[in-house]
Amino acid sequence: MATVRLILGDQLNPRHSWFDRVDPQVTYVLMEVRSETDYVKHHAQKVIAVFAGMRRLAEQLQAAGHRVRYFRIGDADNRQAFAENLRQVFAEVGARRFEYQEPDEHRLDEDLATFARTCGLPATMAPSEHFLDARDGVARHFQPAAKRWLMESYYRSVRVRTGLLMERDGTPYGGKWNYDHDNRQPWKGRPGLPGAWDLAHDHRALWSEIEAAGVRTFGSPSAERFPWPRDRVEALAQLDAFITRGLPEFGAYEDAMHSTSDRLFHSRLSFALNVKLLSPREVAEAAVRRHEADPDAVPLAATEGFVRQIVGWREYIRGVYWAKMPAYRDSNDLGHQMDLPGWFWTGETRMNCLRHAIGQSLGTAYAHHIQRLMVIGSFCLTAGIHPRAVEQWFLGVYIDAFEWVELPNVVGMSQHADGGFLASKPYACAASYISKMSDYCAGCGYDPKDRLGPLACPLNAFYWDFWLRHQQRFANNPRIGMAVRQAMAMKPAEQAAIRAKVAQLRADIETL
Repeated sequence: MATVRLILGDQLNPRHSWFDRVDPQVTYVLMEVRSETDYVKHHAQKVIAVFAGMRRLAEQLQAAGHRVRYFRIGDADNRQAFAENLRQVFAEVGARRFEYQEPDEHRLDEDLATFARTCGLPATMAPSEHFLDARDGVARHFQPAAKRWLMESYYRSVRVRTGLLMERDGTPYGGKWNYDHDNRQPWKGRPGLPGAWDLAHDHRALWSEIEAAGVRTFGSPSAERFPWPRDRVEALAQLDAFITRGLPEFGAYEDAMHSTSDRLFHSRLSFALNVKLLSPREVAEAAVRRHEADPDAVPLAATEGFVRQIVGWREYIRGVYWAKMPAYRDSNDLGHQMDLPGWFWTGETRMNCLRHAIGQSLGTAYAHHIQRLMVIGSFCLTAGIHPRAVEQWFLGVYIDAFEWVELPNVVGMSQHADGGFLASKPYACAASYISKMSDYCAGCGYDPKDRLGPLACPLNAFYWDFWLRHQQRFANNPRIGMAVRQAMAMKPAEQAAIRAKVAQLRADIETL
């Protein structure tokens, strides 16, 4: 029975059980289509990386004897959409059955479910065989009526289920579940940074194809020295490099930022994970093995912090996404309405922290989680930018940004637009936090210690105005109520001055 199997651009796992046996009746279809490049404006490196990974997987499948039908972005017979191309392949091979792997984005899930119902063939959706839990696993962990789902509760259940960092008696290594308090040190130049584990592919020919097809992108393509992995072998080499070189210091400095490094000790494995070149279990297990082999060199705090990101937060975010979509996409509980400043597309702002974080994002398609949350995200939150605009920018700019993981992180965690369902407090900061955790304030044209003067850091006025605007909502929040009450205790004249300063900043936001 001739079967057509669709492989999406973020389903590049060569170990999927589909490929265990070569069946001449099965045709695997991969396609580079404008419907996927154009639904949001993407960073050039993101488009190149996905296409390069797809082409590499197709080569590997063909070399193993599988039958593959591949649509390149510029092919004359590429109709630039899944449904039209699939119907074309159905006719070519005389298909009697259609199969596809479980999509990770709500948009594609709906589109492919509709196609499966209407394509005229028996259709089956197979598991992607990637995640530790089912789509509804997080929802099933919590009571349906729970007002909030605390990630820590779910994370502990994953640790118990997998045995990661667990003693035989069911207790966590070291007697504690969470070592986050140990992982908040600024980096001042010591210890020395590990050598980078970036690659250097020449993708200029692929980039020329993308440009010739008319795909609109932004950011630097870096096509002559492309740093991201194409296949599992390269991803595994990067995993090994991080575990050996980066993990020992990852924990202590995971919240640190510095203008001399775009990653410090971070792994930069999120792209490989999110396109399924690596599995979360194998990444977490590699970290645990390294700790167990040399606990003095690789502290438990570093290992636990990394494992929590991979099997805790990542799985939890996915569960929130599938439980709350599609309405979650339009959440705007704080009522923010401003547009993104134009310098989000150029990095040309006088605020050194944002110039560095946004400029790095545009140049490398990457920023680590504190740059995203506490620099870019906090600015957008306190300035009052519409969360949908923020979310669309994040979705486009980052190499690892696929909606299932990006949208809840931005809408819920970063912009607190979901009414506090995902995050127990808004992640807002003033210049003091940036100064403590980075060197960004050194040499900046703005004064991080000034709130209202002509050269005062805009983050300060935005920060206090945010608490004044939302004082009734957050005054009793046990995690940040003190900041709100401090704002409320200001004299009326000072409050008025802050509001006036913010009104001026908003009026001049394009030239900050």
